[in-house]
Amino acid sequence: MDLGLTDKVAIITGSSRGLGLATAQSLAAEGCRVCLCGRTESTLTEASRMVAESAGADRVFSVRADVSLAGDVDRLVEATVGRFGRLDILVNNVAAAAGTGLLDTPDSEWQAAIDQTLFPAIRASRAAVPHMEHAGGGVIVLIASIFGREAGGRMTYNAVKAAEISLAKSLAQQLAPRNIRVLSVSPGSILFPGGSWWKRQREQPEQIARFISSELPFGRFGTAQEVGDVVAFLASPRAGWVSGTSVVVDGCQSRMF
Repeated sequence: MDLGLTDKVAIITGSSRGLGLATAQSLAAEGCRVCLCGRTESTLTEASRMVAESAGADRVFSVRADVSLAGDVDRLVEATVGRFGRLDILVNNVAAAAGTGLLDTPDSEWQAAIDQTLFPAIRASRAAVPHMEHAGGGVIVLIASIFGREAGGRMTYNAVKAAEISLAKSLAQQLAPRNIRVLSVSPGSILFPGGSWWKRQREQPEQIARFISSELPFGRFGTAQEVGDVVAFLASPRAGWVSGTSVVVDGCQSRMF
């Protein structure tokens, strides 16, 4: 199936590894020109090389940026439009959340979760919309989580991911008259090198084996590429009537209807 993404321009935040990198690879494989961003130059360079191997170096651009900083978000968007001439797709992928229970989590960790997850999505979307409107429309995807839809993850993470799902719904209604679709994608437990499940599997193999047996019906973790491929479809004209919803990619892990 041709997804109709040839020469569309996409920014994927937090794309030096994991879900962001896999999404960039999926979009590039469908003909998109992609901008990767991350905070660490070495991992960003390696990610760009990996995408360029299959898509071609002329279709990949990278910007070292910390999208928790408003100035870096604006610089990222403007640099991408300056390089490729337009912007059609934005994938908001960055997330960070610490803390434990209510009594043990200080305000600073709550604020950090908001600053490093929710505000980057708000600011990047706000910066992207005028360019998408100029291009005739666009798509904004927020990478949320099944734990933004039901209990199960870290408390601060649950809260900011729920906020992202709500934000996507609100933006979808606001931006539909501008021909901009907005949606969230809610992955379940995904295994990729360097990720939290990857680390836990090496540190606590027996505990993770029990988790897989009891919580993951297919008997395995999901892969980053499985999420990236779904994002590529949703960002394409083939999903032109999908907006305002949260698409779950979890191998039947979650319990919600």
